[in-house]
Amino acid sequence: MWMCITVFLLWMRSGGCTEKANTSDLIDYTGADFYENLHSGKTMFIYFEYKVSPTISLFLVELAKSAEVLKDYGILVGKVNCNEEHVHTYCTDERLLHTVFLFRGGKELLGLDLDTVFDVNSIVSEVLFAILRDEVKYVHTDTDLLAMEKAARGKKDIVLGYVPSLGTEEHRSMMETAYVYGSKYQFILITGGPVLKQLGVNESSYSSGVWFLHCRVHSALMTLMTSERCPLTPMRKPLSTLSLHTFLKLMEAPLVSEVYDDPSMVQPPQFPYQQTPQVFLFSHPATEHLDLDTATTLAWRLRGLALLLLVHRQSPTVKTPNEYNVAYRLPEKSLEVKYLTLNNLDEVLELFTNHQKEEEVDDKGEDYEDGLEDEEDDSLFGKLDDEIAASVYENRGNTIDLDSIIQLTSDNFHTAISQSRLTVVLFYLKWDAVSMAFLSSFIEVAQRLEDSEIGDVQMGAVDCGEWTDFCAAQAGTTLPIPFQPVTVFPTVLVLCPGESTQHYRGMLGSEALHRFIVLCLSASPVLLFTQEEVTSFLQDMSHPKLAGYKPDRVLGLFETQSDPGLSVFTKAAKSLKGEVLTGLLTDELAEEWAADRTVDLPVVLVFPSWRTHTHPTTLPVSSSPEELLTHINTALHRLVPELTVENLPSFLSLSKPLLLLFVGEEEDEIGQRQNQALVEEMRQVVEMGGFNMEQYLACWIHLGRTPAGMSVLGSYLGSMPPLPALVLTHLPSGDEIYQYPPNTPIVTTSVLQWLQKIEDGDEPPAGMLGKDSWPPAVDFYDFLEIIDLQELGSAKQQTPAEEEINEEDAIVEDGVVVEETSESSSSSPPPPDTNLNTHSEL
Repeated sequence: MWMCITVFLLWMRSGGCTEKANTSDLIDYTGADFYENLHSGKTMFIYFEYKVSPTISLFLVELAKSAEVLKDYGILVGKVNCNEEHVHTYCTDERLLHTVFLFRGGKELLGLDLDTVFDVNSIVSEVLFAILRDEVKYVHTDTDLLAMEKAARGKKDIVLGYVPSLGTEEHRSMMETAYVYGSKYQFILITGGPVLKQLGVNESSYSSGVWFLHCRVHSALMTLMTSERCPLTPMRKPLSTLSLHTFLKLMEAPLVSEVYDDPSMVQPPQFPYQQTPQVFLFSHPATEHLDLDTATTLAWRLRGLALLLLVHRQSPTVKTPNEYNVAYRLPEKSLEVKYLTLNNLDEVLELFTNHQKEEEVDDKGEDYEDGLEDEEDDSLFGKLDDEIAASVYENRGNTIDLDSIIQLTSDNFHTAISQSRLTVVLFYLKWDAVSMAFLSSFIEVAQRLEDSEIGDVQMGAVDCGEWTDFCAAQAGTTLPIPFQPVTVFPTVLVLCPGESTQHYRGMLGSEALHRFIVLCLSASPVLLFTQEEVTSFLQDMSHPKLAGYKPDRVLGLFETQSDPGLSVFTKAAKSLKGEVLTGLLTDELAEEWAADRTVDLPVVLVFPSWRTHTHPTTLPVSSSPEELLTHINTALHRLVPELTVENLPSFLSLSKPLLLLFVGEEEDEIGQRQNQALVEEMRQVVEMGGFNMEQYLACWIHLGRTPAGMSVLGSYLGSMPPLPALVLTHLPSGDEIYQYPPNTPIVTTSVLQWLQKIEDGDEPPAGMLGKDSWPPAVDFYDFLEIIDLQELGSAKQQTPAEEEINEEDAIVEDGVVVEETSESSSSSPPPPDTNLNTHSEL
């Protein structure tokens, strides 16, 4: 009964009953009534009437219809007859005849031309859009969308709606839903633009659509939220108020529900999910963890299509024969449960995407004999590192536009790099999932550089599957190349004529690569001759393209340009290119700076991005570039830095044990102060520990900003401990993990005593680091060299003894014969393992 009433009300609101206008809701205001309501702060949508033409008459009919709808949102809709009443400003100019006005808070919010509010849908959508203009954001480019995703991280999920034009029924549905759910979700509206390409939408053939971006952190999203983008789920039904309401309710449904009853005994979905199919997967006690992972993966692909339930077979009430591994129930057919035996997750998905007849589905179920348990060997979706492969596989139909980058080969390489001040080259393999995923980011950076009119950078790529001789060539051979053989994919090199090759070692994402390239545009070091140039260098004005970035800076001060320490600083500066801005002062300017800071020349000043420019760290000029780099990197780090996915590699490269504090996400200001107090306590630990603490890297991780830390902490200790949690890990002496006693206050003296007990061997470890590794998915072969060897071997006359030796030394891999020598066999990696374990680290 109540379900029917709810559906009826939603249908009424979506415009289902608009034939009869309830004109009583359209208010005829007098001048006094208008001012009274205006000064009371009420929201009013008012038309000031002069002459009633046929066009105006049609508008007034639609205005009356909208009055009934907008009344539910607390908006008064009416008209003032300016032939009888006098309202200052609005009843004195007949040019306002084709404008209707929205008032809010005692002020005019905006005026809408009658051409844009021509029917009830356009009136309701435009009025609500104006009222919600601070809540409903508008984006045009993918960069805009990415910024919105970052802002919503850990706070709200995003509802992204695309409507080809404003004022339509779809636009109205979005605005009505945003009015109801605006405090719960962040609503974003798009009407076209480059952002559609990121969503995989063809603007010319796509009518409208909605996507749900899962940006709010919770346990089911921890794995997926390690990406810089929020996972998204498309709404597959046409956009309407009712379908959008149902879709949002589905997004709130549990990702996987675990049941211990037979599917036939499980109740069908209740309101508001009553029209949603149910899918049942079966779990065995021996593979319970893997089965849950499989169910979670499938649930993400079925999100918005069906509800997934995991049935535990160990329950005595489960009577389904073991030959079946999938069951489903379609609400529009009957309450009957269908049982199938399928091979992989794609076949389950097809049940709900291909609209096949039920008989065809039944025939298909009888043809399959193997269960979903076998999918561990061949599924793209069973392991953590296969998420990238899954993304590439799902987007395999989308052609990558390579027009914005240069396709480099051994023939055009030297000519291409000599024509630009800076060339960024990507070496990739088409069959490597990471390469193909990063290729899209690489192209995105190229387009971004082109749009920002940075004309002295060119982006190029080398397909090492086709140009293996070029990628694997040794320097100084017939191919004079400025880089070492490429054996890891993807690899990015930055080439500048006359300079050594710079290797990009940052995150494989567009934002990190763009920052690296922009920083590479500055000389390393930059020669500064005036005080104004130094000020510009320190205040983000030395390069206009650095807007939005706040890099670290290093200044070298030398008495003369012939100072012996200058070459050491210059070499260190070139090694920091792309990561740190470096500057150089000599002669009188350097002496002035040294005198102002009471330091002796030569000296190196380090300006970390997290500290003001007035308090740099002073360093002596070391005897070698390597030693100076170590001192600079140490000075750039905070005393107790925050650990993130992006900076983890740089911290691990220090080869120090991590004294790592995990803090939870703050719900209020009190929580923020508590977390700040904990970090401050860690600083006290470092300061009071003195020399003994130099062997550790004390840091902290905020699980709200870095949700991947939850899975790391869980893998460290086997389960999630209460927060805050303090652990010591990555010890050079072993794989032990030590946990500070849980539920014990983290205070300086207690932490130092705990560390001393660990050093003395009196503290038992709480866990061990995993032995997992990520070897290359495939070996790199120089196919042309292999062919040459084969041709040489076939042309060479062999003795029977030689043939026997060659047969013993040759190995056949994927149909390619590779000659193996004792030297190569000892250094080459073993054949790739098809059953790689999931890595448990960041």
